[in-house]
Amino acid sequence: MPQAESRTFHWQFNNPPAAIWPLLADTVRFNEAAGLPRYEVTETLQADGTVLYEGAMKQGPMTIAWREIPVNWVAGQWFEHRREFRKGPLKNLTARLVLHPENGGEGCSADYTLTATPANLLGRVILKAGFFESTAKTFSGLAADADRYASGLSVQPFSFKAPAPGPAVAERVGELVARIEAGPHGHGLAERLADHLLSAQESDLVHLRPLALARTWQEDEQAVIELCLEAARAGLLTMRWDLLCPRCRIPKAAVEALDGLPQGAHCDTCNIDYGRDFSRNVELSFAPAPAVRELGSGEHCLFGPMSTPHIWVQRSLGPGEQVTEACDLPPGRYALRTLEAGPECEVELAEGAALPAMEVHADSVQPGVVGTPGTVVLRNAAPQPRTLIVEERRWLRDALTADRVTAMQAFRDLFSDQVLRPGDEVAVARIALLFTDLRRSTDLYGRIGDAAAYHLVRDHFAFLGAIVRRHRGAVVKTIGDAVMAAFAAPADAVAAALAIQDEVAGFNVGEQVPVAIKLGVHEGPCIAVTLNGRLDYFGTTVNMAARLQGKSEGGDLVISEAVAEDPLVTPLLDRLDSQSETTALKGFEGPVAFRRIRF
Repeated sequence: MPQAESRTFHWQFNNPPAAIWPLLADTVRFNEAAGLPRYEVTETLQADGTVLYEGAMKQGPMTIAWREIPVNWVAGQWFEHRREFRKGPLKNLTARLVLHPENGGEGCSADYTLTATPANLLGRVILKAGFFESTAKTFSGLAADADRYASGLSVQPFSFKAPAPGPAVAERVGELVARIEAGPHGHGLAERLADHLLSAQESDLVHLRPLALARTWQEDEQAVIELCLEAARAGLLTMRWDLLCPRCRIPKAAVEALDGLPQGAHCDTCNIDYGRDFSRNVELSFAPAPAVRELGSGEHCLFGPMSTPHIWVQRSLGPGEQVTEACDLPPGRYALRTLEAGPECEVELAEGAALPAMEVHADSVQPGVVGTPGTVVLRNAAPQPRTLIVEERRWLRDALTADRVTAMQAFRDLFSDQVLRPGDEVAVARIALLFTDLRRSTDLYGRIGDAAAYHLVRDHFAFLGAIVRRHRGAVVKTIGDAVMAAFAAPADAVAAALAIQDEVAGFNVGEQVPVAIKLGVHEGPCIAVTLNGRLDYFGTTVNMAARLQGKSEGGDLVISEAVAEDPLVTPLLDRLDSQSETTALKGFEGPVAFRRIRF
């Protein structure tokens, strides 16, 4: 009977676990930097509701095939990854990383343990011929890289040298950079983006997220989003719309244009069918254009803690098994569920409180007895093995969701052809809408004549459009003398409205007749559709925003109570003359409460 062999390597870090964990637990990036080959994965649904994950690759004349076991981990502390082989020189291979805080939490150390069992004579030879020592040398170098990066001493997490571009590619990239910067959306960042595309690891590029890039570069989010949009228009980047699974947050469908977006998708991993919502699970991401840099296919690592950073604990337990894990969860809303398809429950964790025990039964997931703060209790009372998950109910902070990008003026200017199929509609869980109109615009035409009034209205549209764009919004359409603008956040819509009234006096300087602008803002759910060749919004939220604008007297701002109570809007209204009123609105039952802000 072959005996397992094991080696443990000890690494020392000058940085705390919070800085080291995201680097070492990013197994996709780590394995790529280590030079490990890519492999193909198949997922097969089993009769008991579990999914069989199998990997396979060719290494020289030999085919290696294995079963991927779901990774166990507690975020910030440890992970364990195991493979069970059915072809190749090994029977199994397990990697386990454990971080230990040191120096009062200012530094840490790590124990990295590799355990392998040979399957045959070749496997015994490989293990005896320096497999552990060679792996230790490579991985120890990457651990040192991670510590340098966490200390701010290097620009990349791991030492990595991308293939140098040929002269033709370098020349082409230079031309594209110049073209991007010649437009309004380069923001002086195009060359930096090009350098990133040519030098970064593939794991950073296959699913390039502008919000993550902005955070890494410490640049304004809107500037980096606009840069990526302009780069896609120029041909430096490609872009795609991902339909993310609402459970595992992994894209299960991807298209190049909105008119190809499916109504829904099936996630084999979670064994669920799901729909689409611009605010929740439709994401725009980017990748290098193939002519700039061709990316490989396959996986560097199927599972890994940083592939799903919203999951704090993932543990596989046998029937009747119970474990208690030390885990200091931040306050917030959590889902208790299994990796396998099935029920889930949500719990709210207050500051300093303890999470209820997670109990998995044959047909339910239930919160149990409240444990001790700083610990998580997991119990599998089901008759089958299950992988238990404690998941923070927050959306991925780096996901550029469709509701946000389609409410940006740069997107609508650069990709006016990106619309839904005729007759198609997509839910938008939350959008903020600003309606504007000129007070007594009919009298205006009579007083100064059609030509002068036309030029005044045109200039006022430009004035409004510039303010909307400055506040991360987009003009959806103009209706006569009125404007409908969309914003992903209510605070941006209100800030834009306040800026309009604050700056309208400056606009009126030199005008033959000063204008007064009526404004209304509301936010809520609606549907996105294509109308007259452009993305538009319909529903009760749209109607409410338009009706509230109708209650404006001109020179003021009318906002719904829902907008006024938004925590990011409230500070904007401090020290302003805000009055609560109620009114009857056409199409709405009962009196409607709103706020009127006077200037």
